[in-house]
Amino acid sequence: MSPTLHDVNLRAFASDNYSGAHPAVLEALVAANGGHQVAYGEDVYTARLHDVLETHFGRPVEAFPVFNGTGANVVALQSLLPRWGAVVCAQTAHIHCDEGGAPEKVAGIKLLPVPTPDGKLTPELIATEAWGWGDEHRAQPLAVSITQNTELGTVYTPDEIAAICTWAHEHGMAVHMDGARIANAAASLDLPLSAFTSDVGVDVVSLGGTKNGLVYGEAVVVLDSERAAGLPYLRKLSMQLPSKMRFVSAQLIALWEGELWREGAAHANAMAARLAAGVEGLEGVRITNPVQANAVFVVIEDAVAEKLREQFRFYDWDAARHERRWMCAFDTTEADVDAFVAALRECLAG
Repeated sequence: MSPTLHDVNLRAFASDNYSGAHPAVLEALVAANGGHQVAYGEDVYTARLHDVLETHFGRPVEAFPVFNGTGANVVALQSLLPRWGAVVCAQTAHIHCDEGGAPEKVAGIKLLPVPTPDGKLTPELIATEAWGWGDEHRAQPLAVSITQNTELGTVYTPDEIAAICTWAHEHGMAVHMDGARIANAAASLDLPLSAFTSDVGVDVVSLGGTKNGLVYGEAVVVLDSERAAGLPYLRKLSMQLPSKMRFVSAQLIALWEGELWREGAAHANAMAARLAAGVEGLEGVRITNPVQANAVFVVIEDAVAEKLREQFRFYDWDAARHERRWMCAFDTTEADVDAFVAALRECLAG
């Protein structure tokens, strides 16, 4: 047996990607091992995944397992657009800020980012960049990408997404949802996935898994096949076609077939709420965004942040504003949160 190289007691609040895999997911990988299955998606696990996801979205879907979230977004957006198409997104969107230019460089997609106060788009905000149709000098705005929950930890309501989808479709635009943390949004709203996706007009979803207990793996889920084209080919040319796809699909089944997805996300959300309650009112700490999922955004001075980092790792969100992001995961414990709050109090006192 290989030795464990890391300190298993180390805890961080930088990203839910820091967490390990859920034991049930590891068990699913073991169960899917052994023997031969047809490669590239013609396996029984990928077939079963379609059945599982149809129960969540309330209709037949096409699901395309991929390696990661950036790959899911790039493949999904390419399927919605011709070469001259552009995507309207929030200025804070992951596709704009955190994907290394992959949508532009890999997919050749023009992004049209819009400033938002809370990470959420509205029809009115989309309209500030969705114009110029028929003008050969302007990239044609033909898709909207929203993130649920957003990069600022806020959650769209079904009515807000319905308004976006209605406006977009009326203007000939498709709607993509980056659902890297879609489980956290559903847990926050206490609603099924369909309530804010298929029921309100979303066309394609990047369905998350890694941030909620998978070793790796996401899926592009097509809800309206008439708006998404060429996905089998786009997945391959984007280097997102797993040859041993059964191992991605088995993980996604373990997460989404029962209630594991909701349990992990609800727990992460609860830990974020506990963290926010623990720091609220402390002198020298200001919470900057509503805590609606598993993220807490705060302003603390640099000296305090650097001292706190001696014990816990976390990210600066906006260095100019001294704003930090603290993330909770499915395996964050109450003791982890309480230790973090206690360490912060010591740093503030010092």
